[in-house]
Amino acid sequence: MNIRKSNQGFTLIELLIVVVIIGILAAIAIPRFSSTKGKAFDAAAKTDLRNAMTAQEAYFSDFQTYASDEANLDYTATTNVGLNVVSGNTSGYEMTAKHSADGTNTWCINSTDGEITKAADC
Repeated sequence: MNIRKSNQGFTLIELLIVVVIIGILAAIAIPRFSSTKGKAFDAAAKTDLRNAMTAQEAYFSDFQTYASDEANLDYTATTNVGLNVVSGNTSGYEMTAKHSADGTNTWCINSTDGEITKAADC
């Protein structure tokens, strides 16, 4: 019984086709991943604003005025999110938040509206 041993392995053309397919898939996936990171940064900033809003209401309950400084608020900030209390007094407050890695979107909230919007809309 004479069995020929066939050459095993892939040809150069087959390997090139696989590399091209992987390149095409990567070209599609990478931009989608980048936009997902931006959404996550925005969500972190918005979450900090919601938590700070709750802390502002707790501060008002204790002192009958809203805090004018972030240091007076009892909440835990998210890493890389900067919160700024623009104003705080007996009549209301305004705060902004921005993720340091994002660089494009700044979000704000005030006691009048109670809704988180982009800073240009405040």
